[in-house]
Amino acid sequence: MSLINKMLQDLDARAGKPGAAALPIDVKPVPPLEGRAPWVRGAAIGGVVVVLAAGGYAAWRVLDKAAPQTPAPALAAAPAPVPTPAPVSAPALAAPEPEPVAPEQTAAAEPEKAAPPGKPEPMLEKPAPVTAPRAPRPVPKPAPVTVLAEAAAADSGRTESTAQRADNAYRRALGALEDGRVTEAIATLEAALRFDPRHEASRQTLVSLLIEARRPDDAMRHLQAALALDPRQPSMAMLLARLQLERSGPALETLRRSLPYAAGSGDYHAFMAGVLQQEGRQAEAIEHYRRALAAAPQNGVWWMGLGISLQAEKRDAEAVQAYQQARVGTGLSPELQAFVERRLKGLVQ
Repeated sequence: MSLINKMLQDLDARAGKPGAAALPIDVKPVPPLEGRAPWVRGAAIGGVVVVLAAGGYAAWRVLDKAAPQTPAPALAAAPAPVPTPAPVSAPALAAPEPEPVAPEQTAAAEPEKAAPPGKPEPMLEKPAPVTAPRAPRPVPKPAPVTVLAEAAAADSGRTESTAQRADNAYRRALGALEDGRVTEAIATLEAALRFDPRHEASRQTLVSLLIEARRPDDAMRHLQAALALDPRQPSMAMLLARLQLERSGPALETLRRSLPYAAGSGDYHAFMAGVLQQEGRQAEAIEHYRRALAAAPQNGVWWMGLGISLQAEKRDAEAVQAYQQARVGTGLSPELQAFVERRLKGLVQ
């Protein structure tokens, strides 16, 4: 715009100054701008600007067409996805190691073009089915220690003793009891006693199970067998005598046979005194009650039994003393306490 303004200024200077060079005849002089209206001057300037702008745009178009055009680089085609092979049903064996590929083969394989988008991708060849390996043979479960011991003894030519067989049978019976198999436990304990009739633990457990199973006859049979082998078992004799009392059996004879081995046992003497008392043999009952109280002087039940036998023998003064000891003793139920009070009232009046 500065060039255009300078040209306008030169034109104005040449046309408006006096003494300027004369114009040709066919050229009419431009009247001075001062005398014209201001809008005329603005219109002339705008026309010149438009002409120059149009000329510059035409020149730029000509140069743009003449310049060589560089094509834009084409985008590289995305590689086609490789389809995943179908899973093999059987467990595949270890694949062999791939063979080494030469660099030339790798370079030759790289320029392969991707398949056209319109055509389907070639499916990879499905691998051949692999046969499943044979399942390993099951490992046999180790046998219990007792079975292994028996097998080792058989191989070496040695046999178990009767006591060992009884012990093993007793352990098996305890295992059956833990599982609730009572019938099997009873049969196993009877087998243990056939191995060793003197196996005390098997005998006691068997008798207890038979009593709980309401088989008293079988229980008495095993108790009698145990006392026949060894009468030095006061607890077995007391249990057999109790069962015999319920069936009016020879309880007193059973107790007498084991009496020599019950020295110092207050329970045994008190039980025998009660059996003698039921049979009316009060003098013998008094003697056994006193032996029992020598071992447990605070037992109120035994004092009460002694008072009953003394009163039956018409020894009332001693009976009163025995009843009074029973009142301050231990073990009396409310019913027995009331019984002692009635006996005392009857003796004191």
